[in-house]
Amino acid sequence: MELLIRKALDSDFSEIWKIFHAIVQKGDTYVFAPDISYEEAKSIWMGRGVFPYVAILDDEVVGTYIIKPNHTGLGSHVANGSYMVHEAHQGKRIGYKMGAHSLEEAKRLGFKAMQYNIVVATNENAIKLWEKLGFEIVGKLPKVFHHQQLGYVDAFVMHRFLA
Repeated sequence: MELLIRKALDSDFSEIWKIFHAIVQKGDTYVFAPDISYEEAKSIWMGRGVFPYVAILDDEVVGTYIIKPNHTGLGSHVANGSYMVHEAHQGKRIGYKMGAHSLEEAKRLGFKAMQYNIVVATNENAIKLWEKLGFEIVGKLPKVFHHQQLGYVDAFVMHRFLA
């Protein structure tokens, strides 16, 4: 069956939470607290000014991503995003398809560029994915991420224009 990517509905969040919680509790790729509550996660993922999406395969939510302005005001023309794929569905190019979809959506929403502020340097799969989608590493941030297994590790700022 073909992967469907659509805007997330409020009713999708219970399925999004299963993916979000499983990934975030590991403490190795996202800055969110590993013990984040359902309510706090929902306000981040589904809150005002956030554009949430789900990836559906065989009627199951297998991935999710959000687009939001990277900054307010004079920096609001640059998008930011976060992406998560259900552990059982990793390796099926779902992340790539959501990434490509998000670039089109961000452009459609009027953003001029996309920037990721903290791509953990040990997350080699994410770095390779974003480079395949045209992102460049534009900065290295030393020891800014507290990896729950490795301690303090570097992170990259990755950027690409949408035009």
